[in-house]
Amino acid sequence: MFQRARTWLLRSGIQEPGGGVARYYRADVEKNLAVSTEITGYFVSALFHIPELASDATTESGLAAAHYLTRQAWSAQHATIPFEPDSNLAYFFDIGIIVRGLLAAWKTTQEQELADRAKDAALSLAFDFLGEGAFHPIITLPEKQPLDYEPKRWSRSPGCYQLKSALAWHDIGRAFGDQHAMRMFEAALASALATHESFLPGVDEPEKVMDRLHAYSYFLEALLSVGDRPECRAALTTGIERVAHYLRDISPLFERSDVCAQLLRVRLIAHRHHGLPLDQEAATEEARRAASYQASSTDPRIDGGFWFGRKQGELLPFVNPVSTVFCLQALSLWEAHRAGTWTYEPGELV
Repeated sequence: MFQRARTWLLRSGIQEPGGGVARYYRADVEKNLAVSTEITGYFVSALFHIPELASDATTESGLAAAHYLTRQAWSAQHATIPFEPDSNLAYFFDIGIIVRGLLAAWKTTQEQELADRAKDAALSLAFDFLGEGAFHPIITLPEKQPLDYEPKRWSRSPGCYQLKSALAWHDIGRAFGDQHAMRMFEAALASALATHESFLPGVDEPEKVMDRLHAYSYFLEALLSVGDRPECRAALTTGIERVAHYLRDISPLFERSDVCAQLLRVRLIAHRHHGLPLDQEAATEEARRAASYQASSTDPRIDGGFWFGRKQGELLPFVNPVSTVFCLQALSLWEAHRAGTWTYEPGELV
């Protein structure tokens, strides 16, 4: 499984020659979508954090992706990272994911360029997106003004899901002793804890609730870094139960592979690092669900990657790098948990 997935990540063409990674491959039209800075950030994190992917080739590909972010995606004119090349928008969430990817590469290679650009991007998060009691999800460029919120679209409104991106400040603070960055993370944490209960279900349409499970799982993932705090532990406990309930309720209609993987990762890490009880039966089922999404094909653009999801039992034609790396890490942790070879360290969550 892992060897085939590594081959897909490195050889399928999902990483383009310049180092950037496409949002996904559309098998129905045999075409990659445009390169995404956010997806490239996830790609970097995965290649440096998932043990089963480690090799000289993955280090080379991971560095190529990291250099794409520092040298091509970074806009010196705007002192931030646009949503996509030549976009006039920048996303709070995407930049946080990119910072964490650059830090993952820096910890292995110690290339100063990676650390410097990670710090620059973290400053953009702090100065460009801060609003009244919330962090703007999207700003315009070059004006750096907030785009109007759209309450029915989670990615266009502030919310608890932003806490995963705010982990960029947490990681910067730990790596470099930056107390200002830690204070920014604490502000984001307080806001997320105060508002997260209203995030689910959030909408009436079941398919959109499934999408919100993906976003809410970001919040739970971020809580793992502070899961020793009573209020965070309580939110993790109830949050796992809520996501599991909605996932199983909606899955016959629509299921996302990344939600299965996110829930399993949170379960396992919360259990191993914070002592939350593990529902072994549920975890086993979630591992099976995640593994079922790995593609098998004679086409190297497809084989070994993971499909995005299913609607009414039918696979959707999107081979997705984020689905792939989330599922790989979840299944890596599951195997380590069952074998008693757990080596995961805090901060290694893709």
